[in-house]
Amino acid sequence: MIKTVFDFDVFKLSYAIAMDIFKLTRNFPKEERYSLTDQIVRSSRSVSANIAEGWGKRIYENEFKRHLIYSMGSLEETKVWLHFSRDCSYINQEEFIVIEKKLDEAGAKIYKLHENWRTL
Repeated sequence: MIKTVFDFDVFKLSYAIAMDIFKLTRNFPKEERYSLTDQIVRSSRSVSANIAEGWGKRIYENEFKRHLIYSMGSLEETKVWLHFSRDCSYINQEEFIVIEKKLDEAGAKIYKLHENWRTL
């Protein structure tokens, strides 16, 4: 039973991804601190933050769903920054694949939640 946003598997997964990305970026060059590092950390955190904000407004079905759409947008933005991180050689291909698979899984879960959510 879902009592809080922390009970959603998709929230737990998206939060874990944000933490994985945060840890990965600790090894990025200092000159990226206010550009790529900041962008990928912020967009990855926005995925779970938007799920949480939508949950807080869930009595309005359209508001919850709108925030799930924002969450999907932040997830896609995170994928772009992940590609930059790999292509700039800040992460290796294996790290890229692991995070990308998790992002794809989270995206599918957010989409499914959006499609199936009905306010009682």
